[in-house]
Amino acid sequence: MIHSDPHPKAGQTVTVDLGQGPQEYRLEDWWDRVSGSSWMYAEGHLACLAYAIRTAGITPIDDEVVYGKCGGIGHLAHVSEIKEED
Repeated sequence: MIHSDPHPKAGQTVTVDLGQGPQEYRLEDWWDRVSGSSWMYAEGHLACLAYAIRTAGITPIDDEVVYGKCGGIGHLAHVSEIKEED
């Protein structure tokens, strides 16, 4: 496991832009804490596959990735996609 501590916003609703404009995202925690391993090794996990396709060439290839839900559907998001509150 890469992250030993929960994400600072774990359990909170934040705003993310996953390519379809800003939306509410219930951030659960770092992906590697939720799953026990890197998103890069999550073979067959649809949220990881969708993340890899959506972010190819856009975000760094690292494990600064969180898991959460938009409208009840699980998504991975890179920390750079979390919008800061004003």
